[in-house]
Amino acid sequence: MSLRILITGGTFDKEYDMINGKLDFEETHVPEMLKLGRCTVDAEIRTLMMVDSLEMTDNDRELILHNCKSAPEERILITHGTDTMQVTAEYLAKAKMAKTIVITGAMIPYKFGSSDGFFNLGAALAFLQTLPHGVYVAMNGRYYNWDNVRKNKKTGYFEEITGSLAS
Repeated sequence: MSLRILITGGTFDKEYDMINGKLDFEETHVPEMLKLGRCTVDAEIRTLMMVDSLEMTDNDRELILHNCKSAPEERILITHGTDTMQVTAEYLAKAKMAKTIVITGAMIPYKFGSSDGFFNLGAALAFLQTLPHGVYVAMNGRYYNWDNVRKNKKTGYFEEITGSLAS
């Protein structure tokens, strides 16, 4: 089974710029992460952009959609910033593609050493290979349907919109 991985940036790929004292992008860490994780999944990796998801535009989402539609693979993983991944998930879901798309990210940059990105990437790859066609968000070891997830900005975790409120 061949997969496509589309890189869009987000905290996943941020690094600390010592000169300017801020987080910024250089290049994606996904190939390094797959190698360190001893991943044997056949995957085509493409960097579409390196942006913070708060700065992502509908033109950026259109580029992601175009790449999903034109990819020969039926299973696509997208690395994405956590602040607007639900927006992108909805954008892709409305296209009703006969593909499985899993969007994942990180709360802490991979280069910081204690990132959740490594775990999220592995979990997302596993979900991608087993879930039916549809659009999903994978974070914190769980997957969520695109229309039933939100980032809880108080806890720093993703949660179901319904169900989690009752607990």
